[in-house]
Amino acid sequence: MYRKTSLLVLITALAFALSPLLSSGFNGFAPDQFPVPQIDPPVQPAGYAFAIWGVIYLWLVAAAAYGVWDRATDPDWEPMRPALTVSLLIGAGWIPVAQLSPLWATILIWAMLISAVIALLRAGKADHAWLRAPIALYAGWLTAASCVAIGLMLAGHGILSAQMAAYAGITLALVIALAIQAMRPDTPAYPAAVIWALVGVAMSNLDGPNWGVLSLVGLGIGLLGWRAAVNLRA
Repeated sequence: MYRKTSLLVLITALAFALSPLLSSGFNGFAPDQFPVPQIDPPVQPAGYAFAIWGVIYLWLVAAAAYGVWDRATDPDWEPMRPALTVSLLIGAGWIPVAQLSPLWATILIWAMLISAVIALLRAGKADHAWLRAPIALYAGWLTAASCVAIGLMLAGHGILSAQMAAYAGITLALVIALAIQAMRPDTPAYPAAVIWALVGVAMSNLDGPNWGVLSLVGLGIGLLGWRAAVNLRA
């Protein structure tokens, strides 16, 4: 049974990593995908921040391959595999959905996040670099991306202004990130991914500058960084 689930993780990780190559890729929703066009929305990170996906794809595939090769029957690995398989399977088809429907893309990315977080919480304490770290990086970026999607939906459908939607999305991301960081303090890659996204948001708000968003982002980076440093010393 363990060997079958380890293979499923590898297959879905490969499908997930190959999905951008089978499409035009994704660097954020197009402005005209919303009833209220989102032109340079303050909740969205600068385009360069999406490059983290390259690291996530490679690390997840490498970790999954290692899991098949040397950890197929390891009890530290098995509990996280079903949830991670679900997340990666959804992710393999996410880009085509995002190009068609921001609403469905938002629903699916939250499903990806929830299952990724379950996988992270179920991952054993062994093999940090091959087990917990790649899942943590993936879950951390999904935390930010799913909350960015919420912010875009709120502003794009006229529920909130772009500024208020940015506050809502960033605050939600920080609440979730701090909670998960508290539950899994042994995975510094998780806050690192969220901080990377927050720095990307800061970079996209330097023109102006947008002091409200920059202040909130700075607070979030400080809190996550401080707690990560405390956890590393513990």
